[in-house]
Amino acid sequence: MRGLTDRAGSGGRTLATSGAATAGLLAAALFAAGCSTGGTGVQDEGVVPSSAAAKATPSPLGPPGGKDEFTGAVDAVQLLKNDPKVSARVKTDLQRCAGDQFPVDTSYGVITAGTAPDVVINVMTCGDAVGMGTYVYRGTGKTYENVFTLEEPSVYAVIDRGDLVVTRQVYDKGDPVADPSAEEVTTYRWSAGKFTRQFWVRNEFSRSVGEGEELPTDLPLPSEN
Repeated sequence: MRGLTDRAGSGGRTLATSGAATAGLLAAALFAAGCSTGGTGVQDEGVVPSSAAAKATPSPLGPPGGKDEFTGAVDAVQLLKNDPKVSARVKTDLQRCAGDQFPVDTSYGVITAGTAPDVVINVMTCGDAVGMGTYVYRGTGKTYENVFTLEEPSVYAVIDRGDLVVTRQVYDKGDPVADPSAEEVTTYRWSAGKFTRQFWVRNEFSRSVGEGEELPTDLPLPSEN
């Protein structure tokens, strides 16, 4: 065992008295007994008393409730097609893209204070991945209930620390898809059985960035003090 040394000395040296030898052997025996308890030895951090271990609580990882575990992915496409709150336009445009995959992003998390993970689904276009609609489904046993629907051009939702954050790109006339004029970010929080708006931010983008002459590449390096 690491840290255990020969208390009797080395090279045939004898102890001063038999009483000292007895005390040394007894201390070594007690130390060895303590190390052998549990079969793994004493950790460098020390042994946690049973009373402290009983008071320790596990970290709140995974779904709430402890017993409710994530059981697997839902069929997002079928969920949308069976949902009367999803518009006919979105259902019609919900087709397979190249590679035989649907343009659907699915996220799982706890945002409605339920006992099962909520499902956030974003539907996009195949060609340029522009958002068509975003939906939130709350797990109720073996079924899912639509508790949020937003069908607007270029909309996308994510789960952020228990809130629903929806981003919408804003286009002026003539804006290319990759270059919107602004974006609006809205944070929703579940309260009293529904989502309510908590924060709203609008970011307008400059049109002058990236235009004009290129910067010279032979600029001197900053001097060191």
